[in-house]
Amino acid sequence: MGKAAETSISEIRSDRSAICRAILEALPDWFGIPEAIDDYSDKAEALPMIVASSADGKVLGFLSLRRQTDAVCEVHVLGVMSDWHGRGIGRRLMEAAEQRARQDGARYLSVKTLAPEAGDPAYLRTLGFYEALGFVSVEVFPTLWSPGNPCLLMIKPL
Repeated sequence: MGKAAETSISEIRSDRSAICRAILEALPDWFGIPEAIDDYSDKAEALPMIVASSADGKVLGFLSLRRQTDAVCEVHVLGVMSDWHGRGIGRRLMEAAEQRARQDGARYLSVKTLAPEAGDPAYLRTLGFYEALGFVSVEVFPTLWSPGNPCLLMIKPL
């Protein structure tokens, strides 16, 4: 059995802000802007959160969901500890998020990520991850986050 099989996926209702902050701070290639970490962490406390935990209870990754419209749930933020990349944790978190969104009546799951024209190697891998899960690119918003950080909106039908 691989390490991903030794993990559990569950929705949690406490410590969401602290979990978000700890994992995002451990991922500087993706979350290197302190103000963004503050914003994600502040918002995480009020949003549904799904976590991946090891057998000993250590949180290895998390995903926060935000309802955007009656039809769309957004992956507000997703983070998996670097040592666990490529082991199925992100995929399992996304599967749980899709299930949760369907249960809530959503027809689509959306995500915003750094657009490929930014040329960031970490985010090019992230884009490949989302595409492998069936997300398609919808639109680039060149200045939504800041002029140097173009935002790509992706969506997946549920």
